[in-house]
Amino acid sequence: MNKTERQLAITLELQRYKVLRAEDLAAQFETSVRTIYRDIQALSEAGVPIVGAPGQGYSLMEGYFLPPVGFTAEEAVALLMGTDFIEQRLDADYDRVAKTARRKIEAILPEPVRVESTRIRDTMRLLHVGEPFTGLKEKDYLGKTRRAILERRKISFTYLKKIQEPDGNRKSKREADPYGLALIQGNWILIARCGLRQDIRHFRLSRMTELAVLDEHFLLPPGFNLSRYRKPDERNVRVLVRANPDIADKIAETGNYYLENMEERKDGLLVTFRVRQAEELLPYMLGWGRHVEVLEPESFRRMVREEAEKILERY
Repeated sequence: MNKTERQLAITLELQRYKVLRAEDLAAQFETSVRTIYRDIQALSEAGVPIVGAPGQGYSLMEGYFLPPVGFTAEEAVALLMGTDFIEQRLDADYDRVAKTARRKIEAILPEPVRVESTRIRDTMRLLHVGEPFTGLKEKDYLGKTRRAILERRKISFTYLKKIQEPDGNRKSKREADPYGLALIQGNWILIARCGLRQDIRHFRLSRMTELAVLDEHFLLPPGFNLSRYRKPDERNVRVLVRANPDIADKIAETGNYYLENMEERKDGLLVTFRVRQAEELLPYMLGWGRHVEVLEPESFRRMVREEAEKILERY
């Protein structure tokens, strides 16, 4: 980024955030505080009304607004591909917004930039190979939960768990305070405080049915911030597997969330997984078939054998 680009970017940041310290700007643009001082001076001399408050930072004089700026072809591609992603992955409301935004962006682009951005976009596609498709029901639930989050309203739903409870039941009725949504490996996940568990839990929208937004409101916990929130790692069960080295890449690609270590030995590849429940790995073990052997724990080894015997009975 050259000096002119940096000074324009500083003006845009001040317009966006109202007050910023020189130290914050220096960190953002990876330069020195002294350079920021010089940029602020140059902008002031050029007529940009920047006000400095000791101990607070810099701000633009109230009422000043930078005229619309143009986009390079690469910037236009970034924005347009963003609308493609939103159209594919978000609910109907944002689908319409994405289409409108795309038309507006394309309308304001100068002809040479529009032609070049189209040429660049023709060389790239957003594909989600191996990821679940965001279906109509999931998009509908996404819209409902998104609005419930903004309105701070509780929701109720029936949830289908991945693994059966001890009583053999997988379904349970839940009420929850929805805090936020995250797209993880192609799955929309709701982060919410579950009334049944009295704690924060994660729910896949694809496993929900009978979703309803309730009239009752809730309060977000003080200090909760979705961008800083990290789910506690509850993977305390160790699973040890011996595998054929020829499928090391397949194991790394499909089981990467659970994978802890891979060590090549004379008798094969020793793979260590960490899971909450060993059953979570059952589909992977069956998928890798004869190329893997569970060594520990013994209870999981028996589970894989029993499942394989049930499969054999069908054939």
